[in-house]
Amino acid sequence: MVNSNTIDIVGVGQVQFKRSKKAKHLNISVKPFTGVRVTVPDGLSFQKAEEFVNTKKDWIQRHLVRMKQYEETDRINSIAPDDIDRAKAKPRLKRRLKYLAEKHGFTYNRVFIRNQKTRWGSCSSKNNISLNVRIVQLPEELMDYVILHELTHTRVKNHSNDFWAMMNKLLGDGKAIAASLREYGISYL
Repeated sequence: MVNSNTIDIVGVGQVQFKRSKKAKHLNISVKPFTGVRVTVPDGLSFQKAEEFVNTKKDWIQRHLVRMKQYEETDRINSIAPDDIDRAKAKPRLKRRLKYLAEKHGFTYNRVFIRNQKTRWGSCSSKNNISLNVRIVQLPEELMDYVILHELTHTRVKNHSNDFWAMMNKLLGDGKAIAASLREYGISYL
């Protein structure tokens, strides 16, 4: 019995079918850099699996678009210049964080400035804020957005309506600014 097979499916491209003794159900995954993979349980033919994939073309195509965007973002980030003067960037970001926190009445615990590939920033449960050193390369409005986003997380730990209401109060249309930030690559906050 063949354990794997790659088939070119019109409208999707190369799809890797891989048999698994552990799988109980057919599973389709779309991942960056690896593409579409289908886990096929024992007892199901690759032909039946291919027929199923053909019924899920719309779903696969939507996910392929998202993965291509992620791959492009990763490509942009990997060729982004590493000529950031970290000695200047760290104090600048810390000063801006302190200024915005005082201006808007936020408090935080510690601050970390890191070179991260997948996040612009984060806020821990203990209100420690981590900022990506790359935000110094963003336009000032977007740099402030990232900082205020993390400061808002010191009060609202999720992305609920309360969170966005607070962001809108600080910035106007917070979601619109978030959308413009995506043009610069990393999308997770």
